[in-house]
Amino acid sequence: MYYVGIDLGTSAVKLLLMQEDGTIKNIVSRDYPLSFPHPGWSEQNPTDWWDAVRDGLKELLIGTPAKEVRGIGAGGQMHGLVILDDKDQVIRPAILWNDGRTQKETDYLNNEIGKDKLREYTGNIAFAGFTAPKILWVRENEPENFKRIRKVMLPKDYINYKLTGSFCTDYSDASGMLLLDVANKTWSKEMLNICGLSEEMLPKLYESFDVVGNLKPEVARELDLNPSVKVVAGAGDNAAAAIGTGTVGKGHCNISLGTSGTLFLSDDKFMLPSEGIHSFAHADGHYHLMGCMLSAASCNKWLMEEVLHTKDYDAERELITDEMLGRNHVFFLPYLMGERAPHNDPLARGCFIGMTMDSDRTDLVQAMLEGVAFGMRDSLEEAKKAGADIHSSMICGGGSKSSLWRRIFCNVMNIEITMPETEQGPGYGGAILAAVADGKYESVEAACEKLVSIKARIEPEPELAARYEERYQAFRKLYPALKDAFKAL
Repeated sequence: MYYVGIDLGTSAVKLLLMQEDGTIKNIVSRDYPLSFPHPGWSEQNPTDWWDAVRDGLKELLIGTPAKEVRGIGAGGQMHGLVILDDKDQVIRPAILWNDGRTQKETDYLNNEIGKDKLREYTGNIAFAGFTAPKILWVRENEPENFKRIRKVMLPKDYINYKLTGSFCTDYSDASGMLLLDVANKTWSKEMLNICGLSEEMLPKLYESFDVVGNLKPEVARELDLNPSVKVVAGAGDNAAAAIGTGTVGKGHCNISLGTSGTLFLSDDKFMLPSEGIHSFAHADGHYHLMGCMLSAASCNKWLMEEVLHTKDYDAERELITDEMLGRNHVFFLPYLMGERAPHNDPLARGCFIGMTMDSDRTDLVQAMLEGVAFGMRDSLEEAKKAGADIHSSMICGGGSKSSLWRRIFCNVMNIEITMPETEQGPGYGGAILAAVADGKYESVEAACEKLVSIKARIEPEPELAARYEERYQAFRKLYPALKDAFKAL
């Protein structure tokens, strides 16, 4: 039997076909446009997602008997605001997770409604990327569009809606809307009132491994699949990626080094953390803490391609010697899109600091790699404040393919870093969820125990970890020193 996993990302959708034993039979990717209509804004057209998913599925399933495809599960970019009218038409382009336009609305929620109230209602405070501030922005700036809203959904939920007609979401993705009472897994009536929404405008809530429907007949015909194919609720991309790395149950950690960067800590109970990180529901049916930085591996792409005008990433990294590690006098603040965890500051900006006449491009490349790791260390420190005890973490995402970057992370964090045998991100997690829903495994934990294995471990090097500790303590003083300057800019 086969299960389809969908990874609805920011720049492309990646689809994979997984056999029930976890073997990947086929992978297909489709790009779509990303729009920046104003500085700090980030939008996409949801119909582009659907076109890419539909066309990608046709290629993915070539040569696969229809009767052997049993389920579909999606992991998707979180927080994006998708709004439909009474004819199920998309009202405006989706406002994405990395969009920073909602500073006014975020300040209103945190300062006038109050952080204590928000944590009481949802378990979290407001961040500019969350969905609720975007709804307030539409109400204030596009009142005619706001009046037309009949359905509010998240990106991967739009795909599920097109596949099945089921207006649904899962708890992990809904946690990032600032509309869900995460501890009690129910929509917050207080937040709905604040945003001017009715509960009928919001999707029905499910666990990630719950079946939300079967394929619509016309979709099944177009894809040459049985209408009986099960579609599960799926998960937010970070929760889905955590499933794909076996980060489930109590006390496990995953670092995702993709376009954004996340520190993901699974637990069997709800925890109320410090303001700098989030407490969300997990796709395994339990909970997790998460710190998210908006620019991670995207910093690497930006520096290499936009500044240094090269795509030979390996050649640039080869010039960084062992002796240079932990001794760089140049620092990089990785806030190219503002920052979320732990600073919650959409006005923060990327900076190189400490350059002298002898600084060269290799110093800048090294500073960028280290700056992303330092930024993720900030979230680790916030998790420790919440009581987390972390000695080891999986690592996944495109940036984790660099052995140098893995080594830097290992020693900046001063924890063991492990790599999964199969690293296919949210799509693999989505396919696992579909297999669980189909009854192939009795639980998400049982599926992960069977399907996820470790191919490599990296241990901290005491001398290097000590040098990075000193560098990190210097790094963490930079943002507070520049915070007011960012506002002035």
